[in-house]
This record gives sequence, structure tokens and C-alpha cells, in this order.
Amino acid sequence: MTNITAHTAEITGGSTADSGRQPRHPRRRWLVALAGIVAVAAVVLAVTDPFHDNNPAKTSVSHNGYPTSITTVAEGALSSQISADGTLEYTTSAGTDYSLVNQASGTFTKLPRAGAVFSCGRVLYRVSNEPVILLYGDTPVYRSLSEGDTGPDVRELNRNLVALGYATSTELDPDSDYFSYETAYALELLQYKLGEEETGSLNEGQAVFLPGQLRIASVSATLGTSAGPGSPIMQATSTNRQVVVELDASEQTEVNVGDQVQITLPDGNNTPGVVSSIGTVATSGSSGATLPLYITLDHPKAASSLDQAPVTLEITTAAVKHALIVPIDALLALSGGGYAVETVNAQGVHKLVAVSLGTFDDAAGTVQVTGDLRPGERIVVPNV
Repeated sequence: MTNITAHTAEITGGSTADSGRQPRHPRRRWLVALAGIVAVAAVVLAVTDPFHDNNPAKTSVSHNGYPTSITTVAEGALSSQISADGTLEYTTSAGTDYSLVNQASGTFTKLPRAGAVFSCGRVLYRVSNEPVILLYGDTPVYRSLSEGDTGPDVRELNRNLVALGYATSTELDPDSDYFSYETAYALELLQYKLGEEETGSLNEGQAVFLPGQLRIASVSATLGTSAGPGSPIMQATSTNRQVVVELDASEQTEVNVGDQVQITLPDGNNTPGVVSSIGTVATSGSSGATLPLYITLDHPKAASSLDQAPVTLEITTAAVKHALIVPIDALLALSGGGYAVETVNAQGVHKLVAVSLGTFDDAAGTVQVTGDLRPGERIVVPNV
């Protein structure tokens, strides 16, 4: 960078080390540049021997021929972002589609279309004209249920019957895992509503338990074909849209759940979001290993007309409200470790001030520093 003029230059403030806070992975391009400056700074300090020259500088122009200019230390808010491309799409909280497995035997007589939305208690499809309904729960159907049975699947059935209004919580405990007379009676009311035989028991093929409201993504079954137990027949997602980003695995430590995100939609409009989850299983690709990153929109209606679309993102990974801010280009990497900036006072006297680095704003090309500096103080930067 600049050749610090002999006799008038000195190291001041803090430690020449960087207090352990080094620039993080997304700043590799800056670190590469600074690494080159280390050698330059070492030669500069060795050749000029700034503590023993008897000829003080009177201007802000260095003697090594590199063009420089003067800027000032700023004070204010600063944030660090990662830019990324993503896809707005319907998905699940886990990031993978739900697989609907049929347990009924017969012939497919009614199937949903892709994009259809289903809530608890609605008929998803029909086998030999018998309805298969959606119920909410995490335990898949694996048996028929009748009075006297117990288990987590019975608890889910009780919760659904109360939620659908076929029994009150005083009549039927939604947290009970026992199939009681009240369970059977509430189930008969549901069967009556569907126009089915009121048996008061639930056959294995009469319901599908999935975590919540569904949006059908694709249907692999075909009308008129045989329905066999245990066959996946369609894929579904939740009714929520998220942005999915394939994040460079090496940047995983930069991003945290709860980070704020600015999402640019295909029409150019921006809408805010938040990082809701980060995958833990890396996938290898042509550009290296990636991890899925899921971002929830703060205002889903902003993208209400889009089923799937490419978007661009700015993920804020760090933010400070009050910071001393300098251009990244103003940093000098010292041969002994750490960083400094070159200050110049009104009399043209230069000195090196050791600084520790904080948050980087890559977009603005600035960095938070701490050291023996004050807002408005003049510092040297290279001309570009």
C-alpha cells in the first residue's frame, strides 16, 4: 500500500494482533489481497525504518509511487451480507415432500389433481368409491383401530375428532391414547358426514395421517388401476412457500437460524424473510458441497401468484448499530500479524494505528474496526 514516511510513522493503539477476530470465510477475496500486502508492508517498514528517519513527511503522498488519497473514519450502523440465488417453492418444514402411501385394496376411482389443497377431514381420494380421508398426525396408519385399542395412533385419532368438532374436549380427552366409547361415537358422526357406513371403527385403508394441511405436488397413481396396500401414490407438500438455497457448505458457519433476509422476486420487488432452518446433510455437486437453507417469507402474500420461481437473496449474517467504519482497502496487514490503518493529521504527519477487525460489509467494501481511532479522523487509502 503506502510507504510510511521515515521518522514520522509509528505504531499506536491496541495490539498489533487482531484480537482473534479474523475476517470470515466470505471475505476470502479480501484476505487474499491483504496477504499480498503483508509482504509489501514488511518491506516498507524494513526499508524506511520509520522510527529512525530524520526527515519528516509534510504531505499525504507516499514516496513509493503508489497513488493514494485521503478519506475519513466513519461512525454508524454496519451489516454483513451473503448474496445467494434460491428458488421460491412449496415445500415442507423438513424440505422433502410427503409421500402418501395407500393402504386400501380395490380400484382407484377418484384421484386429486396436482396443486389441490386438502385440510383435516377431507376426502383425498377414493378406492372402489370408498373415501380415504386426511387426518393430522405423525404416526402413519399401520393397523385398523376399534374400541379398546391404545397407542399413539389412537391419540392422534382422538385429537382429530375433537378438532373436527365431532366431540368436545370434555366428552373426549384429545390427549388420551385409549379408543373409548366416546371415540367410537365421534367416529360414527364423521362416517355419517361422509355418507359411509357408521361402524365406529377405522379400517387401515380409510385414512392417511400426515402432519398438516397438504398441497398435492404430483400423483403417480392412475384412475382405473388396481390399488394395493403399501404403494406410494402421490407426493405432497405443506401449503407454505419457502425459499430454498443450496448454500456452500463452507459458509454454513456464517448463517444462523433467525438471520434476516431480503428477497428479490422475479418482478423486481423486494420482500423480507428469515432463515427458518439449515440442513445438516451436505450434497456434492459440480461446484462443491452444499447444504439446503430454508427461508420463510415474512409476508407470504407478496408472492401469492407464484408457485415456483427463481429469486435472489441478501442474507444479513451480522449487524452492529454503532461502529467505527473504514474502507477495507485502507487495511494494512502487518508482517508480525494483525492489521493497521495509516492516519494523517492536519500537519501531514503519518502514523500506523493498529486495529482489530469486526463485521465486514462486502457490498459497501467497508469493515468495522476498533483501535485508537475516532470518527472523522483522516486515513490513507489507495486510489483505484
